[in-house]
Amino acid sequence: MDLNAVLQRAVELGASDVHLKVGKPPILRRDGSVGPLDGVSPLTDADLEAVLNKITEISPPNRDVFHASGDLDIAYQDEDLPRFRVNAFRQRGATSFAFRVIPKNIPTFEQLSLPKGVRRLADEHRGLVLVTGATGSGKTTTLAAMIDYMNRTRKQHIVTIEDPIEILHPDHSCIVNQREVGLDTHDFSQALRRALRQDPDIILIGELRDGETAQTALQAAESGHLVLSTMHTVDAAETIGRMVEFFPGVKQPMIRSIMAGVLQGVISQRLLPRIDGGRVAAVEVMVTNTRIADLIRDNEAEGIPDAIAEGQFFDMQTFTQALIEHVLSGEVDQEVAANASSNRHDFMVSLEHALKQQAATERQAAATAGDAPAEGAPLPVEPAPQPEPDESMPALRLAGPGG
Repeated sequence: MDLNAVLQRAVELGASDVHLKVGKPPILRRDGSVGPLDGVSPLTDADLEAVLNKITEISPPNRDVFHASGDLDIAYQDEDLPRFRVNAFRQRGATSFAFRVIPKNIPTFEQLSLPKGVRRLADEHRGLVLVTGATGSGKTTTLAAMIDYMNRTRKQHIVTIEDPIEILHPDHSCIVNQREVGLDTHDFSQALRRALRQDPDIILIGELRDGETAQTALQAAESGHLVLSTMHTVDAAETIGRMVEFFPGVKQPMIRSIMAGVLQGVISQRLLPRIDGGRVAAVEVMVTNTRIADLIRDNEAEGIPDAIAEGQFFDMQTFTQALIEHVLSGEVDQEVAANASSNRHDFMVSLEHALKQQAATERQAAATAGDAPAEGAPLPVEPAPQPEPDESMPALRLAGPGG
């Protein structure tokens, strides 16, 4: 099997992921669904051993890491291919691979159809911003768009700590240093502690995985840095709870107090198939205002969804509001949106209300348009009323120039 040819074909077909396993042809994920790549024979053990050798060509010690642990995270790029994030793993005694396509060009907020609350959080200069969602929900892409936006609009020092480095950020108006766990540093926690000595303004941590890293991230945010990271949580309320649970019970009140002061916001997203093909993100945005800070401090996370729903002034929106917007715009099927919602019943009730409101607005607009001239047409002019002729008076004749 020609690995690069398979990966190139996957990119041409718009695949987001490529899976390789013994006994199957390459499997592509397109628009969220998986299926085989036509024209390629089932893979053998020898094929997959060759893939391992290919992706570790420039770092042979990684082969030993894989054979010792049965797992390997690595980035791969060759020839004219885009960059790939690769996970190699053992299953049923054989080697398998999952390749994630990393786009060559970093998309903008507009290209990703992200709500304006994301840009609001990208304009922050200190504190903690978290991007959350399930695996494959687009967290890395959203974070990359935020870093690229900062890289082009500020004159600062950005340090990233990733496992592995996925999207490469060239220096624009910022200096960007990207460190890879296992290659440039031992682990996230150690790299984050070292980063505080490297004169950073912005620190990106690929993922908050443990209490030690979370605590150092909070300390960095407290000391005036802007810290961005990801978590595998489904919404803002769960994210706050998970952060607190990193710490023993005796420390949790203090952690809630710190988070109330430094957490700037949480962006949570889910990818949905579009009606016309492709996928679109449904995004919940929580921006920490006084009300939300009080809820965090007082351990009342159950009140956060209502605070987000009522926080449009701060560019906040819930998942339900985001899903309804996608349905009303015709981008996403109603049933798909309902299945992606946190609470199907609540979503359907809210959607029914929104559809009725939309219909009423359209009827009003149609009625108004029916009474008004078409756009650009001249306004009708009523003729001036003419007096009735008085037959008792002789008609006057105006003299011309010669009379």
